[in-house]
Amino acid sequence: MFAIGEFARHGRVSIRMLRHYDAIGLLRPAYVDPATGYRSYTAAQLADLNRIVALKDLGFSLDQVATMIADDLGPAELRTMLTMRRAQLETTLAESQARLAQVESRLRGLENDVPAADVVVKDLPAVRLVGLTATAASFTPDDITPVVHPLCAELGRRLPDADVRPAGRLTCLYEQGSEDEVVVRATVPAAVDAGGNLNGLDVIDLPATQAATLVHRGPIDQVLPPWQALARWLDDNGRRAAEPARELYLDTPEDSHDWVTELQQSLTTD
Repeated sequence: MFAIGEFARHGRVSIRMLRHYDAIGLLRPAYVDPATGYRSYTAAQLADLNRIVALKDLGFSLDQVATMIADDLGPAELRTMLTMRRAQLETTLAESQARLAQVESRLRGLENDVPAADVVVKDLPAVRLVGLTATAASFTPDDITPVVHPLCAELGRRLPDADVRPAGRLTCLYEQGSEDEVVVRATVPAAVDAGGNLNGLDVIDLPATQAATLVHRGPIDQVLPPWQALARWLDDNGRRAAEPARELYLDTPEDSHDWVTELQQSLTTD
C-alpha cells in the first residue's frame, strides 16, 4: 500500500488532484483509515492512474475519461472517440495557423510602415435577395460608380410596386464577367416567393459562406483602396476569394463622407 503522497509521486500527479479524483469517483483509494481519513492506494492502481493521465493528455475531459473507464470501452468504441478527438485537434490547429498568419501579416505591415487592415472573418448565413443586374466595364470606380448608382435608384423605385418589404440593408454583389467585365447586382434581402410577380426584379439565393470583412468609412467611390487591402490580406493569409464579393451599406447619410460600408469577400473552403 502507498500513502497518498507516495502514490502521487509515483503517478506524477498532485495530492490535490488525487483528492479530486476521489471526490468525483474517478479513482477511489483502496483504503481510507476511518480514524484519520488518510488515503492509501495499491500498486495495481498505478495502471488506472496512468490511464487517466494518458487520456487527459489526449485532451479528453474528466467527464469523458470517467465514461470511457466506467464503460470499459472496447477497441472499436475507443477508436471512434479518438477519431473524433483527432478531428477536434485538426480544427484547433487550422484555427491557430490562421491566427498565426494574421499575426505575421500585421508584423510585416509594421516593418514596412503599412497599417494593417482590420479584417474580420465572419460566417454569413444563407440569404434570399431580390435585385437588378447590370454590367460594368471593369472593377475601377470610374466604371463601377456610373452603373451602381442608377441601378440602386431603379431598385428603390421598383420595390414598392413589387410589394416587396426589404428585410435588411442594401447589398451590392460583384462577379467577374467575360474578360474585364463585372456583373453588378443591386439587391436587398426579402422573404419573397421566387415564382411571384416581382416587377422585373430577380431572385438571388446566396448560400451560407465564410467571408473576410472590412469596414470602409467614407464615399463609396473611394472604396478601391480598402478592397485592395482586403486582397492583400487574402494573399498574406493564404486564403482564396470566392464569388460574389459584396458591399453591405450599413449607413448612408446625406453626406457621403459619413457612409459606412462593410466589404465582404467570400472565401473558398478548400
